[in-house]
Amino acid sequence: MPKAYLILLLAVFAETIGTTALQASQQFSRFWPSVLVIVGYGVAFYLLGLTLKFMPVGIVYAIWSGLGIVLIAIIGFIVFGQRLDWPAVLGLAMILAGILIIHLFSSTAGH
Repeated sequence: MPKAYLILLLAVFAETIGTTALQASQQFSRFWPSVLVIVGYGVAFYLLGLTLKFMPVGIVYAIWSGLGIVLIAIIGFIVFGQRLDWPAVLGLAMILAGILIIHLFSSTAGH
């Protein structure tokens, strides 16, 4: 896997941790989850910025936000018991399909 994609995946994971902590912070009323929100987003944006040295911003943001949406939906389901109906599952599958199309077929994705 090229270095840019590895950094981008780490940014996605950091953002996912920050967003999960945002839910757990209960509107910033719990200290440690609130700290994790700030650290998670800080690391995510730093790593996201590093990927922009290698890939165009539109592609980076599409992959970052798309994977983040899917991962947060899965975490919401598993950790917080938030249910997904079939239209939501279909929409998430379409987001993943879009990311795959960009990665596999786009010449602008930086590979």
